[in-house]
Amino acid sequence: MEAGHHDLSKVTVVGDPQLLQRRIDAVRLAGPAKLQVIADFDGTLTNYFVNGRRGQSSHGILKQGNAEYDDKRQALYEYYHPLEFSPTIPVEEKTKLMEEWWGKTHNLLIEGGLTYDAIKESVTSSAIAFRDGVVELFEFLEERDIPVLIFSAGLADIIEEVLRQKVHRSFKNVKIVSNRMVFDNDGRLISFKGKLIHSLNKNEHALEMAAPVHEHFGDGDGPINDNASVRKRTNVLLLGDHLGDLGMSDGLDYETRISAGFLNDNIENNLSNYRKAFDVVYLNDAPMWGVVKLVSQMCSTVN
Repeated sequence: MEAGHHDLSKVTVVGDPQLLQRRIDAVRLAGPAKLQVIADFDGTLTNYFVNGRRGQSSHGILKQGNAEYDDKRQALYEYYHPLEFSPTIPVEEKTKLMEEWWGKTHNLLIEGGLTYDAIKESVTSSAIAFRDGVVELFEFLEERDIPVLIFSAGLADIIEEVLRQKVHRSFKNVKIVSNRMVFDNDGRLISFKGKLIHSLNKNEHALEMAAPVHEHFGDGDGPINDNASVRKRTNVLLLGDHLGDLGMSDGLDYETRISAGFLNDNIENNLSNYRKAFDVVYLNDAPMWGVVKLVSQMCSTVN
């Protein structure tokens, strides 16, 4: 493990060190067979800033190869995005608006003739990058058969392509809970399968929607964990960059949860809320090494 070489003390904030230690000890005593990791994708596994500029999100990178439809999707973003974060719209109404936004966007992708090649090109030319240490984290967890569920209100096919191009390998323990596309034999998008996952409901349908990445990478040996066995893993490490991400474990009857939050921007205004909500907070778009160290403590066999 390379985590020891990285001093992250200046960007790590722990609200209650004794509580965190008790939780680490509880997870370690139960063993890796009881542990799973639930992670948000954009701004959590990926960098918030790339080359000094705001990095792109997995759905923000998509170019259809059809300027008219790209513009239409941008117009929807400009209309609905402020509504998503409006403090005055009740949640029920906001949920309907999000369903409307995602539904219209998906229809535009189909209508505009999105192809899988366009997804590949979008990822190749994108400013999206994994945090330093993410690959090592996934490898550490894979060696111990610890499942990782990636939750995203974006597009599973794009996230898989980002993994393919930026990491150049697949992990048999990683599952993606996101909107999944259906392509015809010519590689053209014809529909979406499963429930529509948007920013306000991504936590509800988590496990039933989980699809192993490697099924789509072509590894033929089948998933190592079905949803039932994921439910039996009652200790959770949750990784997110928004307070709302803490809801990602709502569908699980967990015993011990350790939450790590990435506070990437606007730190002064948000730190006190993040410190209260998350067990540990990483500041300033920090690398993933703090989580690598945390996981190695949770899985340590040394007393």
